[in-house]
Amino acid sequence: MLDPDVMRPVFADPKTDFVFKKLFGTEEHKHLLIALLNALLELPPERAVVEVTFLREEERPRVEELKFSVVDVKVRDARGTVFVVEMQVLQVEGFQKRVVYNASKAYVAQLARGDEYPELDDVIAISICDFELWPRVAGEPEVPLVSHWRMQEQHGGRRGLAQIQYVFVELPKLPLDRPPGAEVEEWAYLFRRAAKLSEVPTFLHSAGPRAALDAARTAHFSSEEWEAYDRVKVAEQDARGALSFARAEGRAGAEGRAEGRAEGKAEGELAVLERIIERRLGRALTEAERAVLRSRQAELGADGLSERALEGSAEELGRWLSGGG
Repeated sequence: MLDPDVMRPVFADPKTDFVFKKLFGTEEHKHLLIALLNALLELPPERAVVEVTFLREEERPRVEELKFSVVDVKVRDARGTVFVVEMQVLQVEGFQKRVVYNASKAYVAQLARGDEYPELDDVIAISICDFELWPRVAGEPEVPLVSHWRMQEQHGGRRGLAQIQYVFVELPKLPLDRPPGAEVEEWAYLFRRAAKLSEVPTFLHSAGPRAALDAARTAHFSSEEWEAYDRVKVAEQDARGALSFARAEGRAGAEGRAEGRAEGKAEGELAVLERIIERRLGRALTEAERAVLRSRQAELGADGLSERALEGSAEELGRWLSGGG
């Protein structure tokens, strides 16, 4: 565990699930979420987001893949139009398909509340990515740092079917050889560089990013919050590094049969996850819990299982392993 007084960074990493929820998923900091949404959605002043309401637990889609989203909110703009916004920060296998799937589920799940089709709210899926989804390709239009995607008629170009839209932020596309320009670049700079800063940069002029940095100061964290943050960061590094190693080992056995390679890779990933989970629980897994893990691996895949192993408290993880959630 890091020394709480000497080794703390000045600002916590906002890409970390724990910090993201603290900054953008609480009533206390609701103004930060509103500022972020207005910057990313690029809405004109007459349609600016003026209020957000966090979805109640019973309103959130009951879909296994959706519980890994960082925060779900219902947003009302200045004209009274309501949107459902889902944010994700995790890279998972088949990421683009997962984003489309999640947004579609968020849209369809509204019918479970008894709404008729004309009453369905639009969905805007916002994904903040610490990786490039669309690298520069010769001869193809360049996709910018913040990209907006919606339906368009292929021949004439007329737009329509706007019920589901997508916004992607590809953080590696932010230039670091100059200060950020527009407010949206300041937000991207916050997500990309906050954990490495020792003070609020003077070139951050927008109130939203400056306030978010102040809220991310680790000096504001209680000892319990700091320990939770530290555990999450260590567990994330362990999981990603170990899984990469396990997958590399799996690729090294390419001379074997395809079934054998897949089985060996899965066993290696499962062994890594068992060690991570035992570290989180502070004890060895029982044989029954190992059996549950094997079953859940078949259902969720390696990425889904690793996400589940890192989320929630150790107590919640223990209940999940016992089949209770």
